[in-house]
Amino acid sequence: MKDIAQELGVSVVTVSKVLRNHSDISLETRERVLRAMKEQNYRPNLAARALVTGRSFIVGLVVPDLVHPFFGVVAKGLSKALRLKDYNLVLASSEEDPVLEREEIEQMLARRVDAIAVASSQTSTESFQRIEEHGTPFILIDRKFPGLEANFIGVDDEAVGVQVTEHLIQAGCRRIAHIGGPGVSTAIGRLEGYRRALQNHGLEIRPEYIISRERGDEASDASGREAMEKLLQLNPRPDGIFCYNDPTALGAMKAILEVGLRVPEDIAVAGCGNVQYSDFLRVPLTSIDQDSESIGAHAAELALALIESKTPPAARTIMVVPKLVVRDSTRRTS
Repeated sequence: MKDIAQELGVSVVTVSKVLRNHSDISLETRERVLRAMKEQNYRPNLAARALVTGRSFIVGLVVPDLVHPFFGVVAKGLSKALRLKDYNLVLASSEEDPVLEREEIEQMLARRVDAIAVASSQTSTESFQRIEEHGTPFILIDRKFPGLEANFIGVDDEAVGVQVTEHLIQAGCRRIAHIGGPGVSTAIGRLEGYRRALQNHGLEIRPEYIISRERGDEASDASGREAMEKLLQLNPRPDGIFCYNDPTALGAMKAILEVGLRVPEDIAVAGCGNVQYSDFLRVPLTSIDQDSESIGAHAAELALALIESKTPPAARTIMVVPKLVVRDSTRRTS
């Protein structure tokens, strides 16, 4: 910075302000400094910057499964928005394991990330109390905890359950099953919405038609197939399936097709998450679009606001509006 300042005849403060995109630097001076930086292949010393500013310029993201398309797109939206402000994203997968999740959070705190976003697999709020004690802002993504006053970004999962189940009813299904996830808020909300929709339409809630799995996102295609195989043994078998997420629905459809049944004529299937390849499946999948990239972008904006805030602001809840995307897996001709 001193070399660039000396070469251009400006102060080191001016070069620093250009690096920080400060507003009180003229366009001409900014262009001169940036051009000189490019010519000299200048790279800021991030460790030195962290020592001076007290910030790492890193935001952490912990999710249950990095392979799951939903969380991949959330990470994309988060990273894209952070990059515009010269922040970086560090990713970690808990593999739906609460112990591993706590370890990953501790690692991020040790690296002094400026904020943490978590789609949690925890059953208690202990980890978040630890983050609060550390003084690091955190945001819950997709999954929340009743009674915990925390920043949250996601959808109304009970409304999702109602919307999908009512769509299956409108498609002519009367024996609707639900393949759910573990005891996290998303699974609990979607199951409650499923129950409420059946009650609203005077349809029986059959306990044997509800299967909840221990693993909700990690390896959910395999567990979805296994759950569907159990449902196919029932008499009468279901004629509609609402699945906790899209990978679960893919596993369910595979089990249905393997025994020679048709989707949707024999059994209609709907998921949640609207993975990008839903249109290209053997039977394109009806799903709920949670606008996952927008969830990531909102998380980045909120994280940056929390980092910049001099005093901890009141917790915010940002609800993204879910949208039902109807495809062939629920389109019945009669």
